[in-house]
Amino acid sequence: MSTSQSTTWDDLTVRAVSGVAMTVVGAAGAILGGVWFQMLVVFVTAVMVWELWTMIRPDEPTKGMLLAALAASVMSGELAQVGALWMLLFLIVPVIGASQLRSEVKTFFIFALGIQVAGWGLVNFRNDYGFTWLLWLMSVVIITDIFGYFAGKQLGGPKFWPRISPKKTWSGTIAGWIGAALIGFIFTLFTDAGLWIILLSMLMSFAGQMGDIAESALKRRMGVKDSSALIPGHGGLFDRFDALLGAALFMLLVARVAYVPGVAF
Repeated sequence: MSTSQSTTWDDLTVRAVSGVAMTVVGAAGAILGGVWFQMLVVFVTAVMVWELWTMIRPDEPTKGMLLAALAASVMSGELAQVGALWMLLFLIVPVIGASQLRSEVKTFFIFALGIQVAGWGLVNFRNDYGFTWLLWLMSVVIITDIFGYFAGKQLGGPKFWPRISPKKTWSGTIAGWIGAALIGFIFTLFTDAGLWIILLSMLMSFAGQMGDIAESALKRRMGVKDSSALIPGHGGLFDRFDALLGAALFMLLVARVAYVPGVAF
């Protein structure tokens, strides 16, 4: 193997081991459901709020930890209550965090709100539609990342959005859509979902990619490579779950306003 090839794949082993570990933990929480999945999502949500703050204000980590603890408390309370008015509590962390900033106020507000709502939506999606459809959502996100990673490395080609995410290519992006369509087709074989699930899978794949792009834009704006260094080969939890956030927000919208034949959304 040439030096350039070795450099291209030198992060694959570490990335794979970390990915397997995260997959095992995530799968266990998803399968168990209930309070176990809820605790996992609350933890991940809180950590991502901390990472968001430290990207903006790395000189004040304590405030980030306090905001993360507050986010965990708010999320736990939200999941125990029902009603539109309770959703207003999701404004607590964005408002308090933004009030402590002199710059990037809107950036923190929007991302902190999105992180919390996506986490809340993911837990409710699991509770309302069961493990099978959560597995579908997670499979689409994972296969999009895998297909995109390998196609981008092997095929290269024109960049998808070079000003925001220099490493992402059109070949990787389209490969992600193909992978998502494959997952959708597989789910038509053992569920009541019709062929619409294939198109929906591709749209969700794109939503996940936009979540990834949004976080890439944030990192580029903040001048950082990763949201943190918590996960070897992957950076932070925000780096790993940015696509899942985009997919969760998309499915939260679909579940509220759309009807998909064969799927109880």
